[in-house]
Amino acid sequence: MTEQLKQIRAEQQPTSNTQVRPGNRRRGKGRRRDEHQMVPDATFTSYYGRPVVKASPWEADIPAYLFLGGLAAGSSLLGAGADLTGRAGLRKVGRIGALAAISASFVALVHDLGRPSRFINMLRVAKPTSPMSVGTWILSAYGPLVAVAGVHEIIAPVAESLPRPLRTPARLLAGLARPSGVAAAVVAPTVAAYTGVLLADTATPTWHAAHRELPFLFVGSAAAAAGGLGMLLAPAAEAGPARRMALGGAIIELGVERQMEAGMGITAEPLHTGVAGRLMRASKALTAAGALGSLLARRSRVAAVASGVALLAGSACTRFGIFEAGQASARDPKYTVVPQRERLARENRNGA
Repeated sequence: MTEQLKQIRAEQQPTSNTQVRPGNRRRGKGRRRDEHQMVPDATFTSYYGRPVVKASPWEADIPAYLFLGGLAAGSSLLGAGADLTGRAGLRKVGRIGALAAISASFVALVHDLGRPSRFINMLRVAKPTSPMSVGTWILSAYGPLVAVAGVHEIIAPVAESLPRPLRTPARLLAGLARPSGVAAAVVAPTVAAYTGVLLADTATPTWHAAHRELPFLFVGSAAAAAGGLGMLLAPAAEAGPARRMALGGAIIELGVERQMEAGMGITAEPLHTGVAGRLMRASKALTAAGALGSLLARRSRVAAVASGVALLAGSACTRFGIFEAGQASARDPKYTVVPQRERLARENRNGA
């Protein structure tokens, strides 16, 4: 009976993951001098390797929407500047390019939503704290302005030959084209930037970690793409502003992207691996080549065309690459857990 009581009391004693040599005393509240850890500290990654956050349900429609919206915004700025400086050829490219890009962007967005009524339903409320709600209202204001300026450019060559009942609307469009184009240019920067805010506002690790730089990256990429389109389609004699926009946008894109990756820590890894890594490397190479080509585009039509194509392709690769990187980071739990632990460690060091 005595032996059984001793065994029960021993089992009821608290256990420890450390081994203590006999005869040593505890000093203070810390570990004994000769304690040895028997079990290593647990390193949590996720529950049975499952993702901690859910990857977004978006598909290729969304990065296409991001690219086309940026292209439209940059083209609006280019078209308005050309209109105010008397460059009719560049103005036409900017206005029609903006109309075509934003129309295709709407198609991609509605295809992702499933039906047009879902976009219309978002207009029932205005929520300043929601990037999606703000973006819906921005697009709703921007779209009609671009349509007026762009449709005028399309019908202007045949306006006088239109049937008499249509001539009055055509003259009305002609009178509204310039103010609409300038107003679209005023709204355009928010069209290019809000999509970066939209991605960064999610819980997707790579997108959220880039929340400071992503809007600026998208604006630079939009400028590079629009400048590339202007070099590609506008008369060489009028394409000076397009070349300068392309060069400036490419420099901003490459510089901001470098700064962004340097401050993202482990969440920058998806930008360098897999499909996203290939797209981002292609983006950097194409954007750099397009920027260099823009310096030669004034003297060479071939250089202008090649540079314009490279900048458009580079901008598209940027959007698709960042999209794929975000999806990859959501599927791997370490990109959620490790940054959280690093933030907690910093707070503990700072005494928070």
